[in-house]
Amino acid sequence: MQKSRGHASANGEERELKFRCEDLSSLREKLIEAEAERVSASIKEINWVLDRDGDLAGRGELLRVRSQGSDARLTLKGPARFEEGTKIRSEREVGVDDYEGILAIFRALGFEVSRRYEKFRETWRLGGVLVCLDHTPMGDFVEFEGSQADRVAKRFRFLPAEAERANYLGLYKAYRQEHPEAPEDMIFP
Repeated sequence: MQKSRGHASANGEERELKFRCEDLSSLREKLIEAEAERVSASIKEINWVLDRDGDLAGRGELLRVRSQGSDARLTLKGPARFEEGTKIRSEREVGVDDYEGILAIFRALGFEVSRRYEKFRETWRLGGVLVCLDHTPMGDFVEFEGSQADRVAKRFRFLPAEAERANYLGLYKAYRQEHPEAPEDMIFP
């Protein structure tokens, strides 16, 4: 399945490396020097994670509706496995015209929004790899997505063995343990 964002393989598999990034501006300059293509300017994403009695989370799966500007996507991710730091998951994603409508349909089927998270994402492409510069309420991150994610990450001095293993939900849970005053959901004030 080819996705419009261009980073899933034909079999619907996502390969991703995520790192904390202290200086997105410097990384952006390095991407320009490497002649990466800017796919999109920074745009706010709003994500709703759906679950029914914790069933999906218990299996390591994620059902998400994402609104990003005028674009909305429905995504189902399978459990993660790791190869030399690279997170690999099955991923199925489709565009939806009406994110509020799709949320209402899932609620009618017994699903509830279990978490919300937001980020500002700027996307670049270098070869077949998407490089996503993410500004979140808990700090900045970079994601390398694609079959050569590890190679491109190393080019920018990010070591795959040091990649974050958790998704944003897991990272935010750990962040809240250190910052109990933070809101329950990872959202901007």
